[in-house]
Amino acid sequence: MLSPMPPEKSAYALARYSRSPDSILQSVEWVRTHDSRKFLESFYFQYGHASIADLGHLAVCLEGVSELAATEIEDEQLWDGQAKSTRYQDFSKSGFVVPPDFDAAQAAAYTRTGAGLIESYLKVHDAVFAHLTEQLPRPAEMKQDAYERNLTARSFDVARYLLFFGIPTNAGQVVSIRTLERQIRRLKASEYAEVRSIAEEMTQACAEPAACQWDQNAAAEPLVPTLAKYVDPDVHRGQARADLTVWAEQNLPPAAPEELPRVDLLRPLDNITEIAATLLYPVTDRSYRDLQRTVASWSTARRMEVIETALRSRTRRDELMREFRSAPYIFDIVMDIGAYRDLHRHRRCQQLRQAYSGNLGYDTPAAVDAAGIGEIYHAAMRSAFEAMKSLPRPGAHYLLPFGAFSRFLFKMDFAEVEYISRLRSGVKGHFSYRQVAWDMKQRMDELEPELGRLIEATPPWVEDPLTR
Repeated sequence: MLSPMPPEKSAYALARYSRSPDSILQSVEWVRTHDSRKFLESFYFQYGHASIADLGHLAVCLEGVSELAATEIEDEQLWDGQAKSTRYQDFSKSGFVVPPDFDAAQAAAYTRTGAGLIESYLKVHDAVFAHLTEQLPRPAEMKQDAYERNLTARSFDVARYLLFFGIPTNAGQVVSIRTLERQIRRLKASEYAEVRSIAEEMTQACAEPAACQWDQNAAAEPLVPTLAKYVDPDVHRGQARADLTVWAEQNLPPAAPEELPRVDLLRPLDNITEIAATLLYPVTDRSYRDLQRTVASWSTARRMEVIETALRSRTRRDELMREFRSAPYIFDIVMDIGAYRDLHRHRRCQQLRQAYSGNLGYDTPAAVDAAGIGEIYHAAMRSAFEAMKSLPRPGAHYLLPFGAFSRFLFKMDFAEVEYISRLRSGVKGHFSYRQVAWDMKQRMDELEPELGRLIEATPPWVEDPLTR
């Protein structure tokens, strides 16, 4: 066992351990007297030995960031972390993040709308709690505090639809140096000014000693100074998206009218069609089924034109974007932002999203009307969407309520379909993603009935509101 070491020194020691006949104790002693920065500069940043950076890990906490920023931060496949729970915490007490690129008048309009959403959030919570108390008397065997805690959580599950991307949250993560580098590079190229600012703060923190020293007697030293020195924006990803946007605007025919389920399941047709359709998905507002059908009708040369457009800005250092990754099942899902925040945590799949717009409307939990609070709920939603239309993007996205629908693509194998459907359909889950998980199982029943019957999912009409 090794005691905690600075991440870069840990990576150096373990890399040297694999490259010499010395024991790990001898390698650690070597690292004490040699500069790990020179080693990483040569082997990681210059020679591209990327696996070395997987050997050093650190914990990073980001406090007071917007829910939108947290979603961008967490968008890493090799990400392990936690964020504040909308089920167990009252989010009305912490104010909200104002996009830094708003002028005074825009910030004032945003603040008025945000304050109205928070006020409605509290009213919905209180009304739903009173309604549930009346509908679900406390069982004799349940203690009063447990009873109130469960009903409070259920009420927050409903009220969270009125939270919005500007609400602040905290996120903690444990990442390797390699994942942190990729994450910071991606965040530095974000369209959101707040996210770019967070990336700069993360870079600065890497060059400094840890803010919280576990061993107060240990000498303070920078965490990952070499990373801080070399990390730069991921220009390729943003440029590829921009190039593909222009290509789609110039070459895609008008979309055909269609009615699809909120959870649509498709198989890949062939590798070139899948990659081209997937590349076009995030830069359009079309369903994947429409894109797959359209791309499949083209010649191979035209499909390759899409792929070559995406690769035009790629350099030797850039990895292929996740759009190039494949899986046997492709789920095109229209779901609310809150459900996405929960399902986003599933890392054994490839996830892509379309631009946030608010054009797909919003969902309404059944408990809103049952509690007699529908008028307040719908008025708050209308106010948010109207304000979004009047504010410039991307700052307007901060007003997108958690109840708003958006479109997301999830690619996965059968093991992950089974896992998500089984786990997320359980009675302890939020009713929004329970419906998505159940619909995933239904689509598998239709597409692969022999495999679909192996999925033991819980129907959404089976409920136990007093279980958490």
